[in-house]
Amino acid sequence: MATTEPIAPAKNGHVHDEEKGLYRTTTGVTMSPELFEKLYLTPKVPHVGDYNRRFANPTALGFVGFVISAFTFSVVLMGWGGATGFSPVVGIFFFTGPVLLLFAMVFEWVMGNFFPMMVMGLFAVFWLSFGMLQLPTLGLALPYATEADPTGMSSPQYNAVIALYLLVWGFALFTFFIFTCKINAVFASIFGLVTTACWVLSGAYWKVTKGEFEMAGRLQTVSPGYPSELDVRKETD
Repeated sequence: MATTEPIAPAKNGHVHDEEKGLYRTTTGVTMSPELFEKLYLTPKVPHVGDYNRRFANPTALGFVGFVISAFTFSVVLMGWGGATGFSPVVGIFFFTGPVLLLFAMVFEWVMGNFFPMMVMGLFAVFWLSFGMLQLPTLGLALPYATEADPTGMSSPQYNAVIALYLLVWGFALFTFFIFTCKINAVFASIFGLVTTACWVLSGAYWKVTKGEFEMAGRLQTVSPGYPSELDVRKETD
């Protein structure tokens, strides 16, 4: 009569039975936080075809569109050379930046680059949405118009909405800044600067809601000449 002997109990994570040829071991894999973050944000996806050889790197195209739009917007906002208003360069909000960024986003998606695709799409919709605010022909501020302010663009309610809009965008960009701190120094610098710019510009709109137009202008132009509290006390004394 045949008998069946049980498999030997596990010792130190190993289970084996030499007579039956059974052998099983429990193993573990350790992974550094940097490697886990890299795999999470840019997972290795199997590519079908030779896209990396057939297409050029689209990141540079989106980067150029972003830099041209952001630099033009910044210098006009700071009033270099007496410049005011964005009507002459409204194309940066709808064509220069968004078109190049959208093209780059599509090709990043084709090549399987997840995080760069997210970045290009994020900045594309930012320029498109913010450009809508710079078109006076849309009359977005007319619901807030009064006799004293026929356009409604100086009303506290209208400027508070824009300030909240920029505040939310700042938090979104700050989240991407955290993601890129250990991945790409260029992306991290871009997101850090854009986050700061959004929050400073949001502060300028908040000052408009309170009627502090001088301080709003200084925040908008990032002017270093605003007197500190210590200077004010000295002048008072």
